[in-house]
Amino acid sequence: MKSDPTFDEVVLGRRSARGFKRQPVPKALIREVVEIAMRAPSSLNTQPWNFCVVAGAPLDRIRAGNTERNLAGVPSSREFRGHGEYAGVHRERQIGIAKQLFAVMGIERHDQAARQDWVLRGFRQFDAPVSIVVTYDRAIHGGDIAPFDCGAVTNALVNAAWSRRLGCVINSQGIMQSPVVREHAGIADDQVIMKSIALGWPDETFPANAVVSERKPVAEATVFVGFDD
Repeated sequence: MKSDPTFDEVVLGRRSARGFKRQPVPKALIREVVEIAMRAPSSLNTQPWNFCVVAGAPLDRIRAGNTERNLAGVPSSREFRGHGEYAGVHRERQIGIAKQLFAVMGIERHDQAARQDWVLRGFRQFDAPVSIVVTYDRAIHGGDIAPFDCGAVTNALVNAAWSRRLGCVINSQGIMQSPVVREHAGIADDQVIMKSIALGWPDETFPANAVVSERKPVAEATVFVGFDD
């Protein structure tokens, strides 16, 4: 019997899953993952996060609506602030992961049809059996603390899922058409839609699931002050 992974093994081994088996995920297991995730740090213990877990026919309707509206050129209506185009090293990293994914998927640089199909997979939540829509209370909208806390709980959630051999990919494509998500997921007006997480059993035969994104070294990201070398 395979032993449960250690914390380090979960964090270092986790990958974003972009291809999933059709096998459903038990509701009790998702509840367990969410319960673990909710131990994430929260500013002043405010716990602004909420989760709408969508599957089956409602999720299929969200996929269809997202795809139809985006193909029709309907502008994005996601409810969190963007930052425009990336530049410099951030753009280089964005291009780097795209090159990795396109290479393993066999998507050529000038194959516009294949590239569009890849984009549409994002609008369809990567055809995962479950979508977890992370929201926060509109009563505290406007500051940066609630989105920060939602980031913390989302990180905890994907790691808790991975520890149970479930795959996730955090994405914003699935919520870019927020009226569609609100209608079919029944999300109340007192909630701000922050992110979505596609979740399911990873398909080991899907090439992109083997991609491990690179991380910059600690020496580049970290400054130590007041330490004796």
